[in-house]
Amino acid sequence: MIKILTVFGTRPELIKLFPVIKEIEKHSDIIFHKICNTSQHKDLIAPLMKHFNIKTDYDLNIMEENQSIEDITSNVILKLKDIILKENPEYVIVQGDTSTAMAATLSAYFHKVKVAHVEAGLRTHNKYLPFPEEINRKIIDSIADLCFVPTNNAKENLLKEGISESRIEVTGNTVIDALLDTANIANNFINEKLNLIPFYNRKIILVTAHRRESFGKPLENICNALKDIASKYSDHVHIVIPVHPNPNVKKTIYSNLDNISNISLIDPLEYSDFIFLMRESFIILSDSGGIQEEAPSLNKPVLVMRNETERPEALESGATLLVGTNKERIVEQATKLIEDKSHYEFMSKAINPYGDGKAASRIVSRIIKDAQ
Repeated sequence: MIKILTVFGTRPELIKLFPVIKEIEKHSDIIFHKICNTSQHKDLIAPLMKHFNIKTDYDLNIMEENQSIEDITSNVILKLKDIILKENPEYVIVQGDTSTAMAATLSAYFHKVKVAHVEAGLRTHNKYLPFPEEINRKIIDSIADLCFVPTNNAKENLLKEGISESRIEVTGNTVIDALLDTANIANNFINEKLNLIPFYNRKIILVTAHRRESFGKPLENICNALKDIASKYSDHVHIVIPVHPNPNVKKTIYSNLDNISNISLIDPLEYSDFIFLMRESFIILSDSGGIQEEAPSLNKPVLVMRNETERPEALESGATLLVGTNKERIVEQATKLIEDKSHYEFMSKAINPYGDGKAASRIVSRIIKDAQ
C-alpha cells in the first residue's frame, strides 16, 4: 500500500485538492490515504468540506484571531510532527502557496517524507508580491520530490531554478477539474438571498478582494473605483461583492460601499453558489488567483486588481487584464468592457490555458508510478 497524507487549511487549497482526493479514492486498493485540515481558514473551509462531503482524519485547529504568519507556520510544523510520526506516510501532498502548504512541506522534509506539490512553478519573480506566497512556493518547490505544474510556462520557471525535469509533470490545473464538475450541476442558488440580485435587467459585476498587499490604501482605491462605476452605470449595472471575513478587508469595504443601491455586499458563498454567480456575471474584478484560472472556462473577462500576476498564460490568451489598484485604470477598463462589444467578445472568447479537467488523474497516476 502507498501511504499518503494530504494537508490543506484554506478554501482555495481544498477546492484544488478535492479532485485529487476524489481520484485517490478510486485507488483505495493500493493507496492508504489520510487527510489533515489545519483550519487556517476555519470559517471558510467548513461549508466547503460539507459541500464536497470530505471527512478529515485530523484537524489541527490552528485558527486564532489576528494570527500572524509566524503563528500559522510554527503551529502547523509542531502539530504535524506527531501525525507524521504516527502515520509514517510515503508522500505528503500539498497545494499552492499558503503558509499551511509551506509549513507542511517543511514538516515532511524534517522527517524525510516525499512531498508532492500540486500547482507548482508559479512565479511573479518579486518576493513581496504576493506576500508571503511567492517565497512560500519557492520553498515548497525547492523541497518537493514531485512538482505538478499547471502549464509549460510554470515548468520553465522550475527548470530555470535548477529543478530536475524528472521531478516535474505538466498536468493542467485541478481547479478546472473542480469547476467543470460543479458547473455541470450548479443551476440554482443554495443561498436564496442571491435570487434578489437583478440578473434579469442588469449587467452583474462580480468583485472579490482579499490580498494582504491590498490592505489599506490599495483597497480604498478599489472601493472608490467601484463607487464611480456604480454611479456611472446606476441604471444598468449591479455590483456584487462576497466580502472576505478578514477584518482588514471587511471594515474597509463596508465603511466605503455599504448602503449603495446597486452594490450588494454579501457573506462568503458556498462553492457551488460562487460558480453559479460567476456564470451569471458579466465581468469579474478580482485579485484572486483561482478566479484567473476559472473564469476563462466560463467565458468571463477578468480585470486583475494586482500589479503583478503569477498567471501570465491568462494574460497572454487575452482572458484577463492587469489593472492594479489604481482607481482610474479600474474604471477605465471596466467602462471599456461595458461599452465596447468587440473588446468584450475578444476577452470572453479567449481559450482557457489551464487545462482540460483531467489534471487530478495525471497527478495520482504519476504518484503511483513514482511509488513503484
